[in-house]
Amino acid sequence: MSVVITWVALFLAIISATGLLLSRDWRWLLSFLGAQYLSAFWMIQTHWPISLAAAKLVTGWMACAVLGIAQLNFYKSEEKETTHSQGWFFHFFTAGMVLAVTFAAALRVTTWLGLDLPIAWGSLLLIGLGLLHLGITTDPFRVIIGLLSILSGFEILYAMVESSILVTALLAIVNLGLALAGAFFLSTVEEKEV
Repeated sequence: MSVVITWVALFLAIISATGLLLSRDWRWLLSFLGAQYLSAFWMIQTHWPISLAAAKLVTGWMACAVLGIAQLNFYKSEEKETTHSQGWFFHFFTAGMVLAVTFAAALRVTTWLGLDLPIAWGSLLLIGLGLLHLGITTDPFRVIIGLLSILSGFEILYAMVESSILVTALLAIVNLGLALAGAFFLSTVEEKEV
């Protein structure tokens, strides 16, 4: 049963990470980020107790809530990036390339670390698409989401080799700190534009 759960979680990670790359509305971005944290929870709970994995899920959703409140308070009706219709094919194509490269790398990681293929592929995919997200955007909100995506992929890999409660707490603090710093940065950028 856990094999089926990890493959479903991998499919959800692919959909959510690609959705983060292709979506332009901040509400959809936060929805995809929340789904990404749900897929990370499913992958982590195969090796950790459910309480520690749930801590990752709650922390991720709290980060989404912090960013959502910050974006809601300083939302402007105009869109900053208007090249969505021109760049969607490029984003989709590069996401496919990252998908292929991370699959090849996941085959090696499974032998090095002794992980299941869906878990290794899902974590490397989140890291790769998060890096791609950082490379193609200048919007501060999307940069924070890219950083949270990279951190989520790293947490999946790290959870497979270490199950310390202290490390879980430190990574939760990093997630929430990054979300709070992003919310503060969004508020200062919006105040300077006004």
